[in-house]
Amino acid sequence: MATLRLGDIAPDFEQDSSIGRIRFHEFLGDSWGILFSHPADFTPVCTTELGYTAKLADEFAKRNVKVLALSVDDADSHTRWIDDINDTQSTRVNFPILADADRKVSDLYDMIHPNASETATVRSVFIIDPKKKVRLTLTYPASTGRNFNEILRVIDSLQLTDSHSVATPVNWEDGQDVIIVPALKDPEVLKQKFPKGWTEVRPYLRVTPQPNKE
Repeated sequence: MATLRLGDIAPDFEQDSSIGRIRFHEFLGDSWGILFSHPADFTPVCTTELGYTAKLADEFAKRNVKVLALSVDDADSHTRWIDDINDTQSTRVNFPILADADRKVSDLYDMIHPNASETATVRSVFIIDPKKKVRLTLTYPASTGRNFNEILRVIDSLQLTDSHSVATPVNWEDGQDVIIVPALKDPEVLKQKFPKGWTEVRPYLRVTPQPNKE
């Protein structure tokens, strides 16, 4: 299929996993979701990524996010690999890993890039909102581990900007000042939405304290 774009509905699928069959949209329910792929089981970078993701369980739960990993190996291999992850990373994997041996999901989400590898998935990331829309895509090479703190930061930004008329500036982190969207111009509406006030650096650049923080 064509490459998924932001705003597209994330394709549904049914596939085996480390915890049994998963129907993707049913698995997500009303939650946000992260679907991310790994080149193969028992590979060093992937082991560190999955271990760190497991350690972030409370952070994902706080944001109503479900995590689903994928590798092209089978479920039995995943089970053995999870034991290694738990042991070497001092954690307990608490999310399913899709067993995509038939490449069904990999093909559906364009996770195999033939010029990089004919068989292994690249490090793809999809953030999906409760309406099943794709809100972020990231693609890393197999040799580079992902920054899951950045993934959390993006989720914070998406959830904030969905509920308030703001955007987040460069290097923003939760709790820092944000930018009022340029389309919002009515003075009375501005006062109602941003009672803490704002600083007008330029007419198009208005900075205000993060509205959902005390």
